[in-house]
Amino acid sequence: MKTKRIYDSKVTILVPCYNEEEVILSSLKSLLAQTYPYIEILVIDDGSSDRTYQIAKALEFDDGYHSLKVLSKPNGGKSRALNYGIDHSYGELICAVDADSKLKENAIELLVEHFDDPQIAAVAGSVYVINQTSILTRLQALEYIEGLNMVRNGQAFLKLVNIIPGPIGMFRKSAMQEVGQYDHDTYAEDCDLTLKLINKNYKIDFEPDALSYTEAPENLLDLLKQRYRWTRGILQSIRKHRKYLWNWRAKASMSFVMWYMLFESVFWPFMQLWGELFMIYLGLNLGMSQLLLFWWILFTILDIAGAFYCLLITKEDLNLAWYAIIYRLFFISIINIAKVFATVEEWFNIKMSWGKLERKGRI
Repeated sequence: MKTKRIYDSKVTILVPCYNEEEVILSSLKSLLAQTYPYIEILVIDDGSSDRTYQIAKALEFDDGYHSLKVLSKPNGGKSRALNYGIDHSYGELICAVDADSKLKENAIELLVEHFDDPQIAAVAGSVYVINQTSILTRLQALEYIEGLNMVRNGQAFLKLVNIIPGPIGMFRKSAMQEVGQYDHDTYAEDCDLTLKLINKNYKIDFEPDALSYTEAPENLLDLLKQRYRWTRGILQSIRKHRKYLWNWRAKASMSFVMWYMLFESVFWPFMQLWGELFMIYLGLNLGMSQLLLFWWILFTILDIAGAFYCLLITKEDLNLAWYAIIYRLFFISIINIAKVFATVEEWFNIKMSWGKLERKGRI
């Protein structure tokens, strides 16, 4: 009897969307161009009030190997839309793709290969900024390469990638069902699901060559809203699973990931902002401005060198490296301020909303 290979498995691509008429067509075209032969695309329209449903509906088809189907439901949020799609899917593997993102044509094929290992429950892909049209979006492009993709590359050595990103991530359907699929009690459903899988001792991997291109915020306010939501969602996930912070003996992997996330989301932003304020104080009150200038030049040189290394590894535009000159001094400081506000408001349990970004149609 012929053994079924993992790359004979059907993949269901879920595209949850709410008022995405500016980007949905480009996103779906990239999914239809995938080289993997057995794909079911489910577009879940979450009560859109624009033409998202009509645009996607016009692309419906089914040839036996590939298919695209549009589902519609009342607005209930991204996690509910994703669960609705899972419940109507036929694939053994589930790939979640944000509607403001498009995939390179071999992305699904590359992700599927990892699931030959039965302990792999999820695989993240690389996310790149497509709308590099301003200083702000090019700084985000550098951040995605250095602070997200390269970090996941390191986490993959331990098979403990801590967040499967919204623009591209594949899951084993049976593992998702085992942990109850997506929950609705955080603003970081992808982080929460990844933690639930790690808690079940599954491996979470990364495929650097499976590429997704996403539309980044183009103005500062939208960027701050996005990072505020990301941080609060991560903190909500940490709070939800907080009992594993101290459970090193029974859940060492889970505890390690939890402490890493807490350090990155809370401790490090506070430490960086305090350090910058302290340096300003030294410069203004103790006449150490020349020493601080040399200190800044040294770290800037290291930042540029690090940026060049990451860009060479990922074969991205080397000109992005020069943005490292202002990356730490301005961009990261602004992001850290958003994280600090998010931490304080989460501590006091201040009510928040999803804060949907306005799409520009750049993909």
